[in-house]
Amino acid sequence: MQIDPKKLIGETTEYDKKRSVETKQVKSWLKSVSAFANSSGGTLIWGITNENEIIGLEDAESDAEFISETIKTKIDSMPSINLRFHMEDNKKLILLDVYAGKETPYYYVGEGNRTAYIRLGNESVPADNITLKRLVLQGANRSYDSLVSEYNFENMAFTKLRSVYKYKTGKNFEDNDYESWGIIDEKGNLTNAGALLADESPIRHSRVFCTRWNGLDKAHGLLDAIDDEEYSGGLVNLLQDSIKFVERNTKKSWRKTGRGRIEMPDYPDDAVLEGIVNALIHRDYLELGSEVHIDMFDNRIEIYSPGGMPDGRKVQDLDLRNVSSRRRNPIIADIFNRLKYMDRRGSGFKKILNSYEFQEHYTEDMKPEFRSSSSEFWLILKNLNYNFKDTSSSLSKESIVKKVPIKNADKKVPIKNADKKVPIKAQQQLERIFQYLSEQSECTCKDVCALLEVKERRARQLLQELQEQGRIEAIGANKTRRYRLIKK
Repeated sequence: MQIDPKKLIGETTEYDKKRSVETKQVKSWLKSVSAFANSSGGTLIWGITNENEIIGLEDAESDAEFISETIKTKIDSMPSINLRFHMEDNKKLILLDVYAGKETPYYYVGEGNRTAYIRLGNESVPADNITLKRLVLQGANRSYDSLVSEYNFENMAFTKLRSVYKYKTGKNFEDNDYESWGIIDEKGNLTNAGALLADESPIRHSRVFCTRWNGLDKAHGLLDAIDDEEYSGGLVNLLQDSIKFVERNTKKSWRKTGRGRIEMPDYPDDAVLEGIVNALIHRDYLELGSEVHIDMFDNRIEIYSPGGMPDGRKVQDLDLRNVSSRRRNPIIADIFNRLKYMDRRGSGFKKILNSYEFQEHYTEDMKPEFRSSSSEFWLILKNLNYNFKDTSSSLSKESIVKKVPIKNADKKVPIKNADKKVPIKAQQQLERIFQYLSEQSECTCKDVCALLEVKERRARQLLQELQEQGRIEAIGANKTRRYRLIKK
């Protein structure tokens, strides 16, 4: 963690500047040591002012020895640190690198108290009760969903979980899967993951509030909300109900082409699915009295979930295509992967971005937005057709067809200059396969079955159609046949 002190501007989350080593008021800097160790790490610098004036230390060697000994006696347990000297303008400074700890919480011990601190902006503040619980779980290498719940396994039903697993994979859910999946522990006790996945989940704050607002904000008017629902129950039910709510409050435009029609949805299906899945499995269930919210407006969907990034970073400061996977609720995430609702590799951000870039009306202004704080997370999905409505007059009437609700997706519509009728839903399925192949190097027929939740016969028909369109090619014999995009 090598830094140039002169380039630092003020105190930030990662750095703390001190004029001198305070020997009588050690709490002033030891709380930063605790906060850095309990958070993402940071560096304390002695011999520099907040105005970036290098003043140096008169006896840096003696100060360094005092810092080291004080940390050993006043911080429990001992964090991983690196104490070093730095010469600047012929003046000696002390830099203390404090690394993110694995045995949290790290307490400052003094004045008859033990206090764990965390970093909030440029301040080191005492951890509240919920944050302290998170630190304890982190230090014990445990997660909330792995803990034994207060509920009885015998009183729970998992019919939705079992039926979806059968539908998605063709496999039966066996009784011994309850333990191997982490729904119960080795003693048969129901875990928090199991309680969250039960048909009638007893964890009451595991709910989703869905609202379709009238207009562009939540401002009161003659008609505040067009549609609203409050969903409770198991996580699989919450996911399915939330997706249905979004579907019934969105429409799909389409445009004629020589081969059929191109779907132009308000929101890509994959982006909506990934957004809701991430909100459910990565939310902080230690936050009581707070639920997942899906707010739909004319021009966007906002998906809110309690809990920021697991490592405390702000998502808006990260490269979204290269965010390492850190799962707050690993058991739930693993189960959703088994149900084919998410990828084990944690590429949700990338999938959401890719699903937008593939769309007909996509521009850089339509790029999904991700924001987070220490305790909250937001995903904003833009309505791809909102601005398009204002400019549709510039397109010919022959090329634009009125919007059709999703419920009519199976209806066959005759298309001029085409040699056959193409169902809207079929075109949508073809584009989903094409998008999947644009992200993966190749796929099999079974991959398409899982992707679209269709039978093998239907999957082969769709793959054959893409071959006839000259968009993909087949490789290998029947039993090992794979498909990939044709590069142009």
